[in-house]
Amino acid sequence: MNMNLPDKQPLSIEQNKPALTGLSTAEAAERLKRYGTNAVREQKAHPVSLLIKKFWGPIPWMLEVTILLEIYLGKTTEAMIISALLVFNAMLSFFQERHAQNALELLRQKLTVQSRVFRDGTWQVIPAENLVPGDIIHLRMGDFIPADVKVLDGQIQMDQSSLTGESAPVDGGKGQEAYAGAIVKRGEATGEVVATGTQTKFGKTAELVRTAKTASHLEEVVFSIVKYLVVADVALAGIVAVYSVVLKLPWHTILPFILILLVASVPVALPAMFTLTTALGATELSRKGVLVSRLSAIEEAAAMDVLASDKTGTLTENRLSLAAIKPYPPFTEEDVLQFAILASDEATQDPLDLAILEAARQRKITVSAELLQFTPFDPEKKRSEGLIKQPDGTTRKVMKGAPLTLAQLSGVGEKIEEEVREFAQKGYRVLAVAVGNDDNHLRLAGLIGLYDPPRKDSEELIQSLGDLGIRVLMVTGDDAQTAQAVARQVGLSGNVCSVEAIKSPAERVDDSCHIFAGVFPEDKIHLVQKLQKAGHIVGMTGDGVNDAPALKQAEVGIAVASATDVAKAAASLVLTTSGLGNILSAVKTSREIYQRMLTYTLNKIIKTFQIALFLSLGFLLSREFVITPLQIVLLLFANDFMTMSIATDRVTASAKPDRWNVFSLMKVALLLALPVLLLSFGFFYTAKSLLHLPLEQVQSLMFVMLVFTGQANVYLVRERHHVWNSVPSRWMLLGTLVDVLLVSLLASQGILIPAIPFSLIGMTLAVVGLYLLLIDRLKMRVFRLARF
Repeated sequence: MNMNLPDKQPLSIEQNKPALTGLSTAEAAERLKRYGTNAVREQKAHPVSLLIKKFWGPIPWMLEVTILLEIYLGKTTEAMIISALLVFNAMLSFFQERHAQNALELLRQKLTVQSRVFRDGTWQVIPAENLVPGDIIHLRMGDFIPADVKVLDGQIQMDQSSLTGESAPVDGGKGQEAYAGAIVKRGEATGEVVATGTQTKFGKTAELVRTAKTASHLEEVVFSIVKYLVVADVALAGIVAVYSVVLKLPWHTILPFILILLVASVPVALPAMFTLTTALGATELSRKGVLVSRLSAIEEAAAMDVLASDKTGTLTENRLSLAAIKPYPPFTEEDVLQFAILASDEATQDPLDLAILEAARQRKITVSAELLQFTPFDPEKKRSEGLIKQPDGTTRKVMKGAPLTLAQLSGVGEKIEEEVREFAQKGYRVLAVAVGNDDNHLRLAGLIGLYDPPRKDSEELIQSLGDLGIRVLMVTGDDAQTAQAVARQVGLSGNVCSVEAIKSPAERVDDSCHIFAGVFPEDKIHLVQKLQKAGHIVGMTGDGVNDAPALKQAEVGIAVASATDVAKAAASLVLTTSGLGNILSAVKTSREIYQRMLTYTLNKIIKTFQIALFLSLGFLLSREFVITPLQIVLLLFANDFMTMSIATDRVTASAKPDRWNVFSLMKVALLLALPVLLLSFGFFYTAKSLLHLPLEQVQSLMFVMLVFTGQANVYLVRERHHVWNSVPSRWMLLGTLVDVLLVSLLASQGILIPAIPFSLIGMTLAVVGLYLLLIDRLKMRVFRLARF
């Protein structure tokens, strides 16, 4: 062959690039002291202002108005207790959110931008925060530009919209500057850092984790619950008010009762409970290798029913190796590999280039050509190129890229399709290599097959996710045959659909499609949107800058461990180890958290129905207040806050995705509230008519009974089967014990409420325990009817 191949020598490609000197570690350390770290510290709101905001909102407003009216009516004790309730709720929310923010701060530290820097004569990866002026760095597609950089070699296209507001991309070549905070959209370049930290043109580096506060689905659930309860209680309060007018009761007596009745309907501690539960869940997930950048994503992960997963690095090991070479005469396997080396560059850290260069080292391939110019892989041209100077002084162009693209450039057209198909059927990533004098005189040298083996746990994990009711989709840029081969190896069945299935005008994606081949990153957002329009809660995994829109669009955006900085910033969950194992942990943990929230919410609704109906009907039937306004306020502490230990309960994750259905919750709660309402009237009748207790002691007994039944209901609804089917957490048991003991102490010693004999308290506890066992079977029927 007349290609003037160089003599065989150790792998050493001379490139016609500026000589890279870089800095030594000692020089970099000295400059770091002089210039400071490459960061601009975020200005944070003062903790006092954050605490003040906890007293602003619909629920605090209702409590604050009640406090003012109580003071106006001269009921200072009630006003002080409600004030304490308001402060306690605000402080609890404040400290839990501070805890969550601290977790996010840890996330920011773990998601430090990494930069490729040339130090001590070698390329290495360091945190961008440690860059100093004079460092030589390499930029690739998908990178945040970590500092102001003067381009020394290469060509890049940058998105500077976050800095300038201009959406048009900006080109950067030799001698031009690239500014901190921009995103590399195309190409690669090597440059020298000229400014860092506060000295950069725009004054700060890119912020990776953006946590702009948006209304979460949980907040919608809270307000939906409040809406139902307030409407019901307003109707009851209206009936009581009309009845009071008919009886000509004084308004200064009835008004506080109506106000407290309304306050009792508001789930005061529910937002704090949700914050506490999700914050504890985020901490638990961090120990399992999942970092949560948006707390609401925990609840959304519980409802996720579709997961669109990348192939590379998620289902596979993301460890490409040379599997096969198919030379076309007169070229040999070694010739093909030599040309592939010359169309690769280690500085790019591209997995394809690294796999080829590693194979060359293992085979001790020798190359001594001078690389005059290198053009990194271009997604539009689908190839990388190298212009080389051979020992005889002639120049040649070598290319490495998509087989059919290079085949057309080489004039062989469809002649290699069968060979490409054979490689693809084995699950290989297929590259073609061509060489020639110029673009018009190319010759196809051969094909290279690179193999990324499936992760050993992928098949088991896909099966486990399927058992949890999650449909796993594989989304890949590979052709259909390669995609299907890998899908078989990981146990994923279903039809292979092309990108046209995503782009079609049909509203739904065919449910038989489990593998999407030939998909570009920008197509993923359309896939997510179509699935969402069909009513699915979608999870999306991604690793590239072009995946960011899809990660942001999905309810659960998951950045894999090897993801680019942009992808991690857009995601709500970030994995710290490779593979899908952590996603499985995230789903199970999220569903456990949902079960705790559901237990607390259901118990709160049951108690609200019980108390509201008992107070209202009791007043209408007896013309007396069955419990005092002060005792109702104390109930908020005894029921709402003392049951927050549910956040630590031992629960079992659901077998299917969980979704909030507030209307169904209301129906179940009402059905379960009726038996305990009958029990309440039974206690009232016994105390008043059989034991002939004075009204003050009757009210105290009713207060004790309402507290005890509140705790009993927690154990009733926490378990979908019999109450004894599982053991609660020790913190939950301790919370119940403390609640029962404190209330018993108040009632027996006459603290804040009239005293009653301890024997009555013991009798009440025994009856409530018997009630819990008797109502257990009814609860299971109600849950089955409601499909809980």
